[in-house]
This record gives sequence, structure tokens and C-alpha cells, in this order.
Amino acid sequence: MMLTPRAARAAQLVLLVLLSSTLACASESATPSLGPFDVLIMNARVVDGAGNPWFRADVGIRGDRIAAVGALDGQAAHRTIDAADRVVSPGFVDMMGQSTTVLLTDPPSAESKLRQGITTYLSGEGGSPAPRATDASAVDVQGTPHQWQTYSQYFELLERYGIPINVVHDVGLTQVRRVVLGDEDVEPTPEQLEEMKALVRQAMEDGAVGTSTSLIYPPAIYASTDELIELTRVAGEYGGVYFTHMRNESHALLDAIREAIAVGSGAGVPVHIYHLKAAGQENWPLMAEALALIDSARTAGMDVTADIYPYVRNGIGLGSFLHPRHYAAGTRPFLETLGDATLRAELRREVETTSDWENWYRHVGMNWDNVLIVSASDDVDPDVINRSITEAAEVLGVDPWNAFFDLVQAGGVSVNPQSMNEEQKWLALDAEYVMIDTDASPVNPETTDSSHPRAFGAFPRVIAKYVREDSVLSLEDAVRRMSSMAAQRLGLHDRGFIAPGMAADLLVFDPEQIRDMAEFGANAMRYAEGVDYLFVNGTLVIDDGALMDVAPGRVLRRGGF
Repeated sequence: MMLTPRAARAAQLVLLVLLSSTLACASESATPSLGPFDVLIMNARVVDGAGNPWFRADVGIRGDRIAAVGALDGQAAHRTIDAADRVVSPGFVDMMGQSTTVLLTDPPSAESKLRQGITTYLSGEGGSPAPRATDASAVDVQGTPHQWQTYSQYFELLERYGIPINVVHDVGLTQVRRVVLGDEDVEPTPEQLEEMKALVRQAMEDGAVGTSTSLIYPPAIYASTDELIELTRVAGEYGGVYFTHMRNESHALLDAIREAIAVGSGAGVPVHIYHLKAAGQENWPLMAEALALIDSARTAGMDVTADIYPYVRNGIGLGSFLHPRHYAAGTRPFLETLGDATLRAELRREVETTSDWENWYRHVGMNWDNVLIVSASDDVDPDVINRSITEAAEVLGVDPWNAFFDLVQAGGVSVNPQSMNEEQKWLALDAEYVMIDTDASPVNPETTDSSHPRAFGAFPRVIAKYVREDSVLSLEDAVRRMSSMAAQRLGLHDRGFIAPGMAADLLVFDPEQIRDMAEFGANAMRYAEGVDYLFVNGTLVIDDGALMDVAPGRVLRRGGF
């Protein structure tokens, strides 16, 4: 007999409670012979990550593990923290946290994630740190140039320099395609496809957790469904997952979900959809249909999950406002033609009148006021940062369309279009399989001009807005989505729960005070508030609100090994 999703969920919780109780009894009885705890958190409201109602308990940490949960008053500890009825929960897991290379090149950037309570994040979308071409340029790491080609080499570098947060990696199929095929719109020959599969196999053997795609961006957009299946089938041999920024997140959203499911089914792997959304006001009703489609797939036995970020503006490269077919011969050759006035007129007409592609100009109501510039290359006037395209045009002394083309041609311009509504966020959070992501790399305010607020506030915002303000989620369910559910999706089975034997990734916070502080515009890079204590592998990274100069983070490889 097939269990309903709710019945299956209930059965899982019963098993977790039984396991936790058994381990707790064993752990507490053994405590006296093992000596004092390294840290003892007293007087806590424990939100255990499984979705269970909070309960009062103490939590003992020994080394990098939770040693005991229960009434531990009077037991010895090297450090005792009085939670004073604050919440202790598992550390949060960011389902798409982008780059880890920035942890090497700009280590202070990690604070943007740590102050959200994030202790682990998944790196990669279509790109990934590995594989790299043998002739790729060296990366300056704290004054020393470094080269690598494989994840094994890259992971060794992360571990050698040390990181304050745990990281997990997938292998980006955009990266694989670039190494073998470059940026052009071409199909791989059988020999090239085998070369690409060998790169995926190497990444999986090194510890990647699956393949990932970003099918809206060139050159990923040129990959066929069959190509994605063939490459992901290799990941399936190692228990991998197919993670995807789908081919469309607007008018063709349902077809994009069907393709993602087809890739997972064809490759024999679970599917995870990054930042699920229905972009563009005319497409907002599709969110309910998208969730129904995923529900239907899950009922039929297909393991499909998704995540969202809690904002109605997305983040995208400004060049994506032009049809991807224009990049088919490579990005740089196309950008070199953008100075031609006749071509600009033709492209403007295409953007204003066609909708057979993911037309972001239509998604923002055909209004440049709704497109906020958040970063740009050094070739762009920095005064355009944190301004709309309309406002940037005034700075640059041109009309908005010429400002748009000038900025695209300069390259490296990222924008935050206003493309979503709150109702679709509520719908997504009502689905039991939806998790949370930042969709942002770690950011250092001292070295970066601007950012999407999600880089600094996504996880506290879930509690501040969707738990406290909108009452869409209970605190326990919010924590479940941000900890155990994400950890299980990544195969990190020793994380995400508070129980003896689990990894001591923990945070202590006041559920009435934790909040996001970052806003769109000039205040986009303000750290979240309310994480009082944060443990990564048993080490305090935030101690009574102060960031510690420590690096206890680890590269977490496939299957937790």
C-alpha cells in the first residue's frame, strides 16, 4: 500500500523520535565516563529540525558532535551557555549558495551567511569551481596564485586554507560544456560527449553531490534534454541528484518542470528545482499549476523537490534581457556588435514585441523603472549602482534604451527585476517539499559595491516574515525546511537534526528578535540580526553576537563522507 505524503511524513517523524530517544538514553547513561562536555547549552527551547513541537532541554556538545539532549543540569562542562529560553535549532542549510571560491579570495565574505545562521551551503548552479580547463588562468588566493583542474585538487585547497562554514558542491554542466565545447551553440560529437561524461564521473568520485544546470543562460541553453540525461546518468551511478535552474521560469514554466522531471527520470536520479518561481505578472497564476505538477510527479513515485528565496525580486544578468540566440557564436563577438544603432533598433523591436522566449522586459511590465542595477564591471560608471535603468540613463546622459544597450555591452551588469508576488511564495511554502536558498555567493560589504538583499537576509527573513508576520509557517516547520529537509536532500544524513550523535552545527536565537536588515537599494548589504551563538562542527563561530576568527568548516562530500 502506498502511503499518502502526510502519512509518510508522520511515519518518518515517529521513526526519528524513536531513534532520538534511544540515542539520548544511551548517550546520557554514558556521559559520566566520557568526562565533561566541551559546551553545555542550558535552559533552551529545542526546535529539533524534524518538525516536532519545541521542547525544553539542555544540549551537550563534545568535540564536533551533539553528545546529549535532555536534563543535563549539574553535569560538568568546559563552557556553559545559558540559552535563557531562547531557541536552539540545527544550523541552516542554504540549498543554493553559489561560489565557494570567494571563501578563498575574500574570506570575510563568509560573515554574510554565518550571521543568517547558515552553517552549510550548496555551491554551484550551471557553473562550478571544477572541472577547469588545463589552460585556465590562476586564481589569486590571499596573495598566492593557484591552479586546479579537478574537485580533488580544489577541495584540498579549501581544506589547506581553512573555511568557517561547511560547503557542498555539485558539478555544473555549464562548466563541463565550456571545458569541452566552449561557449558556442554546438552539439557534442559522440567523442566529446564521452569526454564530458568523464569529467562528470571524476567530479562525482571526488565528492560532488550531483549535476546542476542553469538553462536560461548561454551556453547552457544550447544543451539538449538528451545531453542532460546522458551526463546526469553518470551522476546517478554515484547516488547523485539533478539540480536545475530550469529552462524557463515564466510562460513556459510547466514545460520546464516536465523537462526537469524527464531528465531525472531518464537518468534515474532525484530532481531538485532551484528558486522555483512564476516570473511576470501574467504568469503568476502558473505557480499553483507548477506545484500541482510536482505533486502529481511525487504521487507517481518521482522524487522531486524545490527551493525558493523569500523575495519578489530576482537576480539576473542584464544581458539576459536579450534573446539567447544572439549569443550562439559566443558572448564576446555579439557584445562587440552592440554599438551599431541599426542593430540596437532591431533588438529593441524584438524585445518589445516577441514573447517566444523568457522575455524579462515583459516580466517587469515593460518598464525600466522596475529593473534595479546591483553590480557592474569596472568599465561602468559606479554611480549607476543601486539605480533603476531609467535613473541610470539620467546618470549616463542617454535615453533608457541606449543606457540598457551600453550597460549590456560593458558586461558584468547584474540587476534585480521586480518579477514575482507574495502569493506565490505563500503557495510554495505550503508545499511540504519546498526548502530555502539565498541564490547568492558570500558577500563582503568592504569589497563589493552592492548585492541582492537575499545574500544577507534570506534565512532570518523566513522567520521574521513568514513565521512572525504572515503566519504562513510555524517556527518548527520553517526550521525543518531550513535544516533537516535540506540536509537530507544533499545526502548529509548526520546533519540537520538535534539528537545525540549528530554533527554539532547549531544556532541559538530569540525567535522574536531574529530578522533580516538588508533592503533593496543602498541598504542591501546589512547583516542580519538575532543569531546570538552559532556552532559549526562544535566550534563557536559566533559567540554572544561576536564573530570569531576561526575556520572549523569542512568540505562535505557526497554521502557525507
